[in-house]
Amino acid sequence: MAGQSRTAFVLGGGGVLGAHEVGMLRALHECGVRPDLVVGTSIGAMNGAAVAADPDRAVERLTRLWSSDSVQEALGARVWERLWTLARSGTHLHSAEPLERMLRHVLPVETFEKLELPFQCVAASIEKAQAHWFSSGPLIPAVLASSAAPGMLPPVRIGDEHFLDGGLVHSIPVGRAIELGADTIYVLHVGRIDRDLAPPRRPWEVGMVAFEIARRHRFFEEMANLPGDVTVHVMPAGGPPKKAGVDLAQVRYRNAANIAGHVEGAYQASLQYLKERT
Repeated sequence: MAGQSRTAFVLGGGGVLGAHEVGMLRALHECGVRPDLVVGTSIGAMNGAAVAADPDRAVERLTRLWSSDSVQEALGARVWERLWTLARSGTHLHSAEPLERMLRHVLPVETFEKLELPFQCVAASIEKAQAHWFSSGPLIPAVLASSAAPGMLPPVRIGDEHFLDGGLVHSIPVGRAIELGADTIYVLHVGRIDRDLAPPRRPWEVGMVAFEIARRHRFFEEMANLPGDVTVHVMPAGGPPKKAGVDLAQVRYRNAANIAGHVEGAYQASLQYLKERT
């Protein structure tokens, strides 16, 4: 409705680092911040869909999920299993089946239309080489498409198109939330955007730096060109101060050893941030 304030949660991608977002959600919930709409990318699409499905119980559901072995099962196949999957597929290391089971466990509804809050997630269309936003129809295929990290998971076919991870086109889609009418936006991310990059010094760092530039530039551009009537809160991820350089966390996507630490660190930092601003 015209003139009505709308609050959005925007959740970015990052594999097991998505646990940071659970801590942020806990802090927001405890401070009584509730979204009117949710937008997500990759692992943020899974966390965001859970929020949109059941805002009052999402933190409980996600905390239980991220504390279980489900995340490790979805991305933590043994070396021989990954090599076998790669040998059979020629394109990816992991089957999508464990991730699909995890989604069915955490999401209490099957379609966008049954969600309690409006929700959209994004994936990259291979055939059209552009972003595709999902907002209706079956929910789990859309979240799987948004989460299909290249080389890690298979492309997801929906209709006549194949889709890869939404982070390729919108890593933290603040602009989409603005298009949908949000004027107060809370950005939930995995903790890498506050770390400056540095020139690569080793061969394997070249691709990592290039990917991080591609991943971040659209978010920074959107933040630099916010409309005057839009307020954006970038929630802090917590943890020790980060130095400039190449963040190896992006290649340690299966390392679930410190999930509890990611959740707690983001919770404490976000809680302090919100208390200072209320």
